[in-house]
Amino acid sequence: WSHPGFGIQHPAGAGPILLLTSDNIKQRLGTAALDSLHEYRLSSWLGQQEDVHRIVLYQADSTLTPWTQRCIRQADCILIVGLGEQEPTVGELERMLERSAVRAQKQLVLLHREDGPAPARTVDWLNMRSWCSGHLHLCCPRRIFSRRSLPKLVELYERVCQRPPDRHSDFSRLARVLTGNAIALVLGGGGARGCAQVGIIRALAESGIPVDMVGGTSIGAFMGALYAEERNYSQMRIRAKQWAEGMTSMVKTVLDLTYPVTSVFSGAGFNSGIYSVFKDRQIEDLWIPAFAITTDISASAMRVHTDGSLWRYVRASMSLSGYMPPLCDPKDGHLLMDGGYINNLPADVARSMGAKVVIAIDVGSQDETDLTNYGDALSGWWLLWKRWNPLATKVKVLNMAEIQTRLAYVCCVRQLEMVRNSDYCEYLRPPIDNYGTLDFGKFDEICEVGYQHGRTVFDIWGRSGVLEKMLQDRQGTSKMKAGDVSAWAAPSPPPRCLHGPPLCPDESDYQTEYEEELLDGPRDAYADFQSAPADADPGSTSVSCPDTQGPWAELALRAPPCRPLGLPAA
Repeated sequence: WSHPGFGIQHPAGAGPILLLTSDNIKQRLGTAALDSLHEYRLSSWLGQQEDVHRIVLYQADSTLTPWTQRCIRQADCILIVGLGEQEPTVGELERMLERSAVRAQKQLVLLHREDGPAPARTVDWLNMRSWCSGHLHLCCPRRIFSRRSLPKLVELYERVCQRPPDRHSDFSRLARVLTGNAIALVLGGGGARGCAQVGIIRALAESGIPVDMVGGTSIGAFMGALYAEERNYSQMRIRAKQWAEGMTSMVKTVLDLTYPVTSVFSGAGFNSGIYSVFKDRQIEDLWIPAFAITTDISASAMRVHTDGSLWRYVRASMSLSGYMPPLCDPKDGHLLMDGGYINNLPADVARSMGAKVVIAIDVGSQDETDLTNYGDALSGWWLLWKRWNPLATKVKVLNMAEIQTRLAYVCCVRQLEMVRNSDYCEYLRPPIDNYGTLDFGKFDEICEVGYQHGRTVFDIWGRSGVLEKMLQDRQGTSKMKAGDVSAWAAPSPPPRCLHGPPLCPDESDYQTEYEEELLDGPRDAYADFQSAPADADPGSTSVSCPDTQGPWAELALRAPPCRPLGLPAA
């Protein structure tokens, strides 16, 4: 099984990266380099590497050795790496880490096969590691799970690193998150106008803009959850259109009517439609970190949902007052309503979660401002006469429902203006004002409007340098002092050991077409850190090979201080 550290060595936009192991440290500085007597020499040398490289990636040993302890001490963020398809067993090193007073942030990273099932049971991993502040799912190419000898592993990855990195890969997302370069997609509420978001997402993918986090309100929470689950425009569009067609069913609408004490509809039919899309999936199981916004009318507060039942919190975020009853939060029983009443375009929430850039798509309704000035008093009889008299001049006056709606969205309008004027937000609003909140039957038309608008805007971004700035490393490749990030790996059950001579002596011949193409290509010189003499220049840039003898790879990253993707609890 090849080490995921090689995958992190080849991310998009992460700058110079150095991978260190205990073996190549001994090769470089001598076999006694890790002894306590040489503590100063090792610390000085590591400090030089931090000045030279954007990221120093430490691979800890599989046991609590002096090198493993060094990795923990150096860390700003510890990555616990595990196989998502295996049991969430807690290893001895993790127990030690939990008992220790390590102040570094800890993140869970779960690896998944690209041809395997979607993430599941993430909550079991997190429940057994309550000290983890967040998690990421990585879809890995097949070469990550192949068994190879160390020379062949080095030979493969020296060719992989010759190729331009894929900014859409999950390893690139991990690199952007750790270095504070995450890009968030935020989708606003607006009913059927939210179908335009599907088209904009298509244009976003065609423009080569990666998405590291997604969140939304109301219809935006629905579309965002679909995208975070699928990561594929085609499948997302199919599922979104099927749901939109169900929203146009008059039979389902009539059958859901109830005696209007709390709401006109019981919500059972709407619940069924949302559940048919997401089933029992949890928010933690989504490929891309996601959140949904609701209004907690029990506590008069905004709620940010990053865990729990996906369909329930999406439904809660879409619960318009008067139409649907509030949803009772299964965690605390609080009543949750549409998030648009408090934050219809939560770009500020994405920013607080660590996004460097937020792409915000607004599909909310535009308030009518050309209203009639009727003076100090208003007679309903006069309005009735104006409405029924075909010869009278028509007047524009808000009715009681419209006044209540505007009052409900007052704070949301002010928040929207703050977001639009912020320096971290790229604001988009497609021309969808002619479509109503319930025009779900015009899905294809609205989607196409969003796509054409997205293509135009992203083309302008490309020509004006906005995309280049968005994808650029916030600290570039400048030589500077790096902060610390460290990572641990969860243990795998002994029968499922994927590599290492003790349990898996035979090397796998299994290769992908991409790997075969790489291995057949020309060979270049490889800066193998293990082959460097002990008296080599300590400031030289080098790449090391991970130890493939243990059942798990222990990773430690040394990266600049960043805004990690720590998603707040709901």
